[in-house]
Amino acid sequence: MLPAIAVIEELKSREIPAEILWLGSYKGVERDIAHSHGIAFAPLQTGKIRRYLSLETITDLFRIPVGIAQAWIKARAFKPDVIFSTGGNVSVPTVVGGSRVAPVLTHEQTAQVGIANKIAARFSERFAASYDETAKIARRYHHHVVVTGNPVRASLTEGTKMKAWEHFGLSPNLPVIFVTGGARGASPINQRVEKLLPGLLEKTQIVHQSGPSVANEDAARLRSLRDSWPQHVRERYVVQEFLGPEIADLYAITDLVIARAGAGTVAELAFLGKPSILVPLPGTWGDEQRKNANLLAGADGATVIEQDDATPERLEEEIVALLADPMRRHAMGANARRIARPDAAARLVDELLTLVDYSERS
Repeated sequence: MLPAIAVIEELKSREIPAEILWLGSYKGVERDIAHSHGIAFAPLQTGKIRRYLSLETITDLFRIPVGIAQAWIKARAFKPDVIFSTGGNVSVPTVVGGSRVAPVLTHEQTAQVGIANKIAARFSERFAASYDETAKIARRYHHHVVVTGNPVRASLTEGTKMKAWEHFGLSPNLPVIFVTGGARGASPINQRVEKLLPGLLEKTQIVHQSGPSVANEDAARLRSLRDSWPQHVRERYVVQEFLGPEIADLYAITDLVIARAGAGTVAELAFLGKPSILVPLPGTWGDEQRKNANLLAGADGATVIEQDDATPERLEEEIVALLADPMRRHAMGANARRIARPDAAARLVDELLTLVDYSERS
């Protein structure tokens, strides 16, 4: 989702006029993201493609053809010059249905080619990969693979510390930890960090992105816990279900990130050079989060702890050690930048413009 925003920002920075329609799911967070950036949004029926038996798989198999038909109808009405797909379940109906109307560029964000993108590859003119390792896998499924990197919103570099101190009500006299499980949050991480509170707040300040209430009930519980503390401790802990444009200011003051290892998170950490403790989501198809995390860990840009090993005690040990060692945090941040591709959005826009030319010649 957010790579799409990065590409849109790049189009605007080049002053390329573009009319954009975002196709997404009925229940996902992409509607809010699109609307917050002033982008027209249209929902589709989507279904999760699973590699195991489930009653939901049966119902989802009926939703996918409906979504394909919806995508075709919406694409015919909108008449796009090119379609940009960022993967995930919603990409399958969009790419299959939309490919009959306009050429498709499919982008794989992760270190592993997912099932949805393996399908999308069959209907795409170009396949863009974020990493060289991913490109090697992608070439099994597509004849024209380019390595672009995973685009990160350039606006993330525009945050200011002064705005962050004011917005979050924090102090410049203590380090700041940003805890996030991604757009939908991560209860296992939320619950482990919760057990470290309020003791950890004697040494630091925390901005905690818990995820929306439709995904978990953690925000209400964490806020209730916060209200039970003395005021000077409460002021050091901020709980938000979702972060919008203010995330750029937050990154400007963040000393350490505790997060899952989603593709977008890893790309942002590398792009911004932020030291991190990553707890990959176990059981993802192709073990993609562990592979994403290992890209940073292999460059000595992050500490990776498996979820079963990420006990509150282990997390606290790692957090305290990193907070006490600014030189190590600085080195981790510099190492993280080594795997970043700051021009990823520009590369993707170049590919999209090439496909527009291709479409006009066809």
